[in-house]
Amino acid sequence: MIYNLAILIYDTLVHLAAPFSRKPRKMMKGHWVVYELLRQQIEKDASYIWFHAASLGEFEQGRPLIETIRARHPEYKILLTFFSPSGYEVRKNYKGADIVCYLPFDKPRNVKKFLGIAKPCMAFFIKYEFWKNYLDELHKRHIPVYSVSSIFRRDQIFFKWYGGTYRDVLKDFDYLFVQNEASKRFLSKIGITRVSVVGDTRFDRVLQIRDEAKQLPLVEKFKGDSFVFVAGSSWEPDEEIFLDYFNTHPEMKIIIAPHVIDENHLVQIISKLKRPYVRYSKANEHNVANADCLIIDCFGLLSSIYRYGEVAYVGGGFGDGIHNTLEAAVYGIPVIFGPKYQKFMEATQLIEANGAYSIWTYDEFEELLDKLMTDELFLRETGSNAGYYVTSNAGATDKIMQIINF
Repeated sequence: MIYNLAILIYDTLVHLAAPFSRKPRKMMKGHWVVYELLRQQIEKDASYIWFHAASLGEFEQGRPLIETIRARHPEYKILLTFFSPSGYEVRKNYKGADIVCYLPFDKPRNVKKFLGIAKPCMAFFIKYEFWKNYLDELHKRHIPVYSVSSIFRRDQIFFKWYGGTYRDVLKDFDYLFVQNEASKRFLSKIGITRVSVVGDTRFDRVLQIRDEAKQLPLVEKFKGDSFVFVAGSSWEPDEEIFLDYFNTHPEMKIIIAPHVIDENHLVQIISKLKRPYVRYSKANEHNVANADCLIIDCFGLLSSIYRYGEVAYVGGGFGDGIHNTLEAAVYGIPVIFGPKYQKFMEATQLIEANGAYSIWTYDEFEELLDKLMTDELFLRETGSNAGYYVTSNAGATDKIMQIINF
């Protein structure tokens, strides 16, 4: 009852916020049409495998599995749902799924209506998706349901003395594919044993992204024979540090792909530059070759741009937490980030593998960059460590496929 009340309150708050905020408004519009969309697009005689991802990051984790199933089992259709507009709006035209839509709020009536129309033959919930009513109903209908790339920690509610209801939700899963041994141990202590440690499907995804990386002639022209520092998903505290260094080190070039691409932020970055720059949207063969700083003022290029760097900096470590370090490490280059990385297992393990370094201050950054720019052996070994960390942890998708019964 408490859970259902919480869902009802959340639903009400989203409705109240919709007239005043774009994100909840998009969510509500998507919810209003979801059942009609399903009725129009569901093929009655087809078997659908349902994948649910909260947002874009979880989708990227599930994507290798979606595309592997699609390639090996074309007899199945794929239904993909999102909770967040930030995932749905970006991937609503994703060609790897037959139907893409929002997931209605986890209220009992919605759940029965959604499953009654979709009739999935199996379901995959990516990482932290534990919707009680959906999972309970899937279990009642004997529809196999799997948790993919999930990770568990001691402080989660499942392992508290008052977490009995939430522990029961985990029992609805036919199988949980977890990222590490610690997760398996925690689950075993509460009686959840249908568990396999397969690792994180994100490693498979970044290898796929690397293999499909775009050729960017303007970036190649910018790089030339220079030592290039790539700053990805940067925020102002990150920029304060690496721009100060860049301004006083003419022996390097820099590519900046800020996390927030709006005019105010771009102007703020430009105001701090003391060397020639060009924005990617205004670059041509002449001006890009004469620039020392290339500012990426569009989306969708960062994962391909890392390949042009000798060193990568991943932003967010002075805020809520760092962004995707694996997208950089997969190219076999050293990775640097700020101090708030502890919630990200791959960042911790990259540091342990001597493929990445965390910095707090400008002085720490300066000492590290000086060494990477002058000690070729250190640069090469650190990059090799980063690349090997990614390749040695790949293979989660194939491990999952070996266990699932089709």
